Amino acid sequence: MKEKKTVPSTLTRIWYTSPRYGRKDPAHLRVPQNSGAAGGIRRLQRFGADGAQPAPAQPGRAAGERRRLRELAKSSGVAVFLIGHVTKEGAIAGPRILEHIVDTVLYLEGDRFQTYRLLRSVKNRFGATSEVGVFEMAERGMSEVPNPSQAFLAEMVNAPGSAIAVTMEGTRPLLVEIQGLTSPTPFGNPRRTANGVDYNRLLLITAVLTRRLGMRLGEQDIFVNVVGGLTIDEPAADLAIAAAIASSFRNSPLRADLALVGEVGLSGELRMVGQLTARLREAAALGFKTVLIPRRLGRAEALPAGIQVIEARSLRQALDAALIKGGSESSSES
Repeated sequence: MKEKKTVPSTLTRIWYTSPRYGRKDPAHLRVPQNSGAAGGIRRLQRFGADGAQPAPAQPGRAAGERRRLRELAKSSGVAVFLIGHVTKEGAIAGPRILEHIVDTVLYLEGDRFQTYRLLRSVKNRFGATSEVGVFEMAERGMSEVPNPSQAFLAEMVNAPGSAIAVTMEGTRPLLVEIQGLTSPTPFGNPRRTANGVDYNRLLLITAVLTRRLGMRLGEQDIFVNVVGGLTIDEPAADLAIAAAIASSFRNSPLRADLALVGEVGLSGELRMVGQLTARLREAAALGFKTVLIPRRLGRAEALPAGIQVIEARSLRQALDAALIKGGSESSSES
């Protein structure tokens, strides 16, 4: 008769995994074993009074258990973490009442093929929700990345199709590499592939480059990728995306010490973005000597010293200043 396999308990898993996180003597760990202390709760619906029957997985029946967890945290001063999963749409699975009883809601994001993870706050009763932490998955778990911009640019190569964008993740400025590639298509409908940027934003920038700058991108497959597995959803990266595409199309690299910031309008104009001073300070700290920004109108705030700022009114002016002359367009080779 075969022996029945037993699932390791929460205490057993903590015992065996604690050496990975620097605990040389797991005997000093103190983990409550009764359900009332919430030491190891696998399912929220099963957390109840000692000896009580498990409640069905219904929002109304689980409300009492959630109140007990809240009272436990307030009365004992113990931090209680409720860990769940998200749906395909990116929302927390289960009843929304779970988000109302907690003080902070954190999302851990990242590509499973990359080592970096973003810890993003979407609800915080004691601080700003725009904060974000960058962590790296290592042998002993996740460790903080003290300088995310330097980590994302560690393998940067100054080649045609590569541009540096200064983006904001919450209140933290990040410098990321955006890669663009254009290739003549043998089919009637060219492909548009966006990895890490909004697909509709890519179509908008492609249309502006075609209509306002005369680039024949209708005959080219276009691929845009954000290095590091990050996702950029702010329009301040428009100029870098456009520069990466134009650089690949003209086979001409951008200046090696150049970073780009700016939103691209439908008329080909560049529009100002927020928190410009913080972006420029981050670029200067990483050794970039020049930043290309939209032309400032009216009363302009003082810019940090130690970095050259080039202002451009239109996308055409920006590309003329950013691209190294001497490249050849891909359309002439097709």
